Amino acid sequence: MRVPFRGTTVREALLLRGPAGWGEFSPFPEYDDEEAARWLAATVEAAWTGWPEPVRDRVAVNATVPAVAAADVPAVLARFPGCTTAKVKVAQAGQALADDVDRVAAVREVLGRTGRVRVDANGAWSVEQAVAALSALAPYDLEYAEQPCADVEGLAALRVALARSGVDVPVAADESVRKAEDPLRVALAGAADVVVLKVAPLRGVAPALEVAGACGLPVVVSSALDTSVGIRAGLALAAALPELPYACGLATAGLLAGDVVAEPLHAVDGHLPLATVAADAGQLERWAAPPGRRAHWLARARRCRALLGD
Repeated sequence: MRVPFRGTTVREALLLRGPAGWGEFSPFPEYDDEEAARWLAATVEAAWTGWPEPVRDRVAVNATVPAVAAADVPAVLARFPGCTTAKVKVAQAGQALADDVDRVAAVREVLGRTGRVRVDANGAWSVEQAVAALSALAPYDLEYAEQPCADVEGLAALRVALARSGVDVPVAADESVRKAEDPLRVALAGAADVVVLKVAPLRGVAPALEVAGACGLPVVVSSALDTSVGIRAGLALAAALPELPYACGLATAGLLAGDVVAEPLHAVDGHLPLATVAADAGQLERWAAPPGRRAHWLARARRCRALLGD
């Protein structure tokens, strides 16, 4: 990673090639095999089954601002040419609310009044902390707050508390959808205004499309610190959605110090095109994992494959 991102400094992935193209298997190290098996199902879809037909040939994307100092914000945003929406990480361990406010203020200053600014707390706040934080951040005209509280009950309570406090910040659910046994529970509980969908945790593009349709809420498609191979699957989902009112969090290849393709998927004029993506032999050699990690990932994939059954 170019900078630490929620504690992650090195991203690992296993790439598989099938008749439909390349697929990426990259569940985070702490995920158990049952959760990781969902990611393998998405890998199989990408490499062996293929994706639904798109309804658009490019996707608007947002810039992503890690929990950096406010002074570093202009340099981070410069890596996302043409992006008029920015997602700002907040609630970083070891930082204070004042740091979040300074960072969001710096983003607003760079984007101007017409830019869109959203924040992502990754479930770090209690309901009371979220009300206080979003009250302080609301003057910067937030598009929405992503996963401000950890669970569905907290998100639902927060929406009520924000309304009672007169704080007009919509709530988006991410982890409460992708890590849930029932991804539709967020919508049924009235816990979100927007859902953030990631392809891999939802078993692939086709299953994610079903979740999007059943939720009945606006959708933002996001990556999971993927290589360009994984990002392409996210693009397939975003391109197939009937409506796409928000910029998507798929312009994350620039957060990596390298990639597995010759031409990484970087934003052009604030959009990512539906380009064909294939792993490059030279990049695979450059970023090859040492033998011990290769063996670890192959064994993990085999265990997850057994969990998928037929």
